[in-house]
Amino acid sequence: MDRQRPQRPGRRTAAVLAAVGALLAAGLAATPAATAAEPNLITNPGFEDGLTGWAVNSGNPTDGATLSPTGDAHSGTGAVLVTGRRTTGSGPAQDLAGKVHAGRTYTISARVKYENPDSPATKQFFVTMHYGGSTYTNLGTGTVPRGQWGLLQGTFTIPAGQDVTTPRVFVETPWVADPAAAPATHLMDFKVDDVVLREFVPSTTIEVLAKNPGEGNPLISHKFGADGNAFVHGGRVYVYMTNDTQVYNPGPDGTSPTNTYGGINTITVISSDDLVNWTDHGEIPVAGPNGLAKYASQSWAPAVESRVVGGVEKFFLYFANNGAATGVLVGDSPLGPWRDERGSLLITAQTPGASDGRNWLFDPGVFVDDDGQGYLYFGGGGNDGSNSAENTNHPKSTRVIKLGDDMISTEGAAQTIDAPLVFEAGHVFKRGGKYYYSYSSNFGFGGPIDPNGPPTGAIAYLMADDPMGPWTPETYAGVIFKNPGVYFGAGGNNHQSVFEFNGDYYFTYHAQTVNRRITGGATQGFRSPHIAKLEFNADGTIKEVLGTFDGVEQVRRLDPYREIEAETIAWQQGLATKRLTAPNDVPDLALHDVDNGDWTSLSSVDFGTGATGVSARVRPLVAGAGVQVRLDDRTGPVVATIPVDGPAGEWTEVGTDLDGVSGVHDVYFTFVGPDGRDLVEVDSWRFTAPSLRVDGAADTRCAGRNVKLTVRVTNDDSVPVDFAVDTPYGAKSLGGVKPGQSRAHPFTVHSPTLPAGVATVTATAKVDGRDVSVGLQVPYEARSCR
Repeated sequence: MDRQRPQRPGRRTAAVLAAVGALLAAGLAATPAATAAEPNLITNPGFEDGLTGWAVNSGNPTDGATLSPTGDAHSGTGAVLVTGRRTTGSGPAQDLAGKVHAGRTYTISARVKYENPDSPATKQFFVTMHYGGSTYTNLGTGTVPRGQWGLLQGTFTIPAGQDVTTPRVFVETPWVADPAAAPATHLMDFKVDDVVLREFVPSTTIEVLAKNPGEGNPLISHKFGADGNAFVHGGRVYVYMTNDTQVYNPGPDGTSPTNTYGGINTITVISSDDLVNWTDHGEIPVAGPNGLAKYASQSWAPAVESRVVGGVEKFFLYFANNGAATGVLVGDSPLGPWRDERGSLLITAQTPGASDGRNWLFDPGVFVDDDGQGYLYFGGGGNDGSNSAENTNHPKSTRVIKLGDDMISTEGAAQTIDAPLVFEAGHVFKRGGKYYYSYSSNFGFGGPIDPNGPPTGAIAYLMADDPMGPWTPETYAGVIFKNPGVYFGAGGNNHQSVFEFNGDYYFTYHAQTVNRRITGGATQGFRSPHIAKLEFNADGTIKEVLGTFDGVEQVRRLDPYREIEAETIAWQQGLATKRLTAPNDVPDLALHDVDNGDWTSLSSVDFGTGATGVSARVRPLVAGAGVQVRLDDRTGPVVATIPVDGPAGEWTEVGTDLDGVSGVHDVYFTFVGPDGRDLVEVDSWRFTAPSLRVDGAADTRCAGRNVKLTVRVTNDDSVPVDFAVDTPYGAKSLGGVKPGQSRAHPFTVHSPTLPAGVATVTATAKVDGRDVSVGLQVPYEARSCR
């Protein structure tokens, strides 16, 4: 007889398996969560060293079997064959004393194969833990087809109070009272290979390909960001977002609990000057004990504007403190550093006209008119529980109020906005003398929905002649964007902004596209920023926007001949970013959690006539890593490999030559190195511009009793070159020297002797629209004319 205890998965394991089964039943692939590269706790996991570390399980006196090495392996050259089992628990076992700890979570997997033709067509197997005494727990399971290698897997947490003095893990078949009565069913021989036991360390790194090369949406795929508010300054678009990544906590099955937003108290920022390559600027610590506004608990739905106050341009970051209030921070640039100048929340229930006792006071939208007057739009909700048509279609829950000249105070009372079916996300922009108030419509408050208004869960808008409106149902102008579920198969709330860039208008929104690709179709409320072109009819009304993965056209090519922050990304897979500067300093980030095979890219890089090299500022973490450079496709030929050498843990510059890389290309950087190790952190990239092909020479001769020094310059390049010649005896500019030509200039020394020296020549030219220069040191010999 075997042990007197049932063999069944524990509650947690069963729940995990049920969740995975549900995904598979729905035709979706469960994606394992990202974990740190934790070591395998099993000794000799693939039996490549014979039976080292393994023995027959002996939990009961009746247990017994024979273990033999076999070359019939799932991988590698070795496996173990289990024969002559006397009990269902008589399988290969390994001692884990000192390797596992109470209260921690682990993942387990193993490969199993059985071949007895008299055995069932399929058989369930377990990986089981024996803690000692009568305490056993099934850690992982799988149903194995006869004659094939099957997979056993599971996730388990050792109870915090569990004694782990003598734990061991073993492989078995399900317990029955009398296995010897049907040995082909319960005591068949089987083989085991590739046993892996790792501690599970949660990671928010997104390992799946969540944004395909060529797509413009979502804007980023290495993290989440919701409620995007765009702000244009200095030729760049900055997008400020609710930091959904802060509450993203995937478990071992790759799925995070649903986003409740309650733990979000930072704002995440990205920017771009071309609308395709986006730079990650990390997070702003806004609320909570580590935030700048410690009196606030959350920070959602940011909005940013700038204004000159007291002769100095300042930047103002408005944020929602959950639904109860709105706050504001002040910064010195679009990226900070930020500070709390006000010392308290800006919009509360005590703000005149702000609250009717049931509307929310969140989702700030800020607008500064041409005369410098600032306005704040806020509010939402408003369900009074009456289920009436009036409350559903006209909750009158959003507001507008004037801001003081300091932008951190208000003037007068807030005015009510009566937007049809309004729910949240008020935002205003101006075009052609008209003001546009856009908002997210509600999903119904129980009453009948007016068919003349917007549909539920959409972005709608009003038009008026003044920032204060009046915003009434008569000014309703239509729908900008239907719910993202119409386009991406995952609905939910939405939040938008409109911005003008290079003479065109654009529209931001969010959708759960990255979340859906991580899980294979399911969503938990983690949102990603999207962008679309906004176009208008002749009468000023807005053409409806369609949600796509295409995004928008890249408005300018990327210049490679400058420092490019490595966290500037068009498309990537498997990477994360980390801040190198203090939380509220002007941010500097780097790529991290870089594993073998991870990659990143830049879109439409203009190399002109050709780059001669590529370099990176890196912090090597292991020996033997490198960065492969490819053009136009992430699996294209490698045009160069940057060796990641240098002292481990220290920042250093590395690089290599490039040859023949000219014109416009997408550039892919693929990281290679030892498996299972973090390879490197990367701060920046830089490509080397081609140098001008020019030459210089000097000679000396006598002109009567004086020496004459002549400096000659030659343009061997394909573009006109300007030369500046500087000697101790004078200087001369030789402009517009054509390709293939030479120019010379004599300098009279006014002395019968001239010591040997050097003339300095600086050559400059326009190459592919860029200013390129090169310096030459031209020596000359001593001369005496006495």
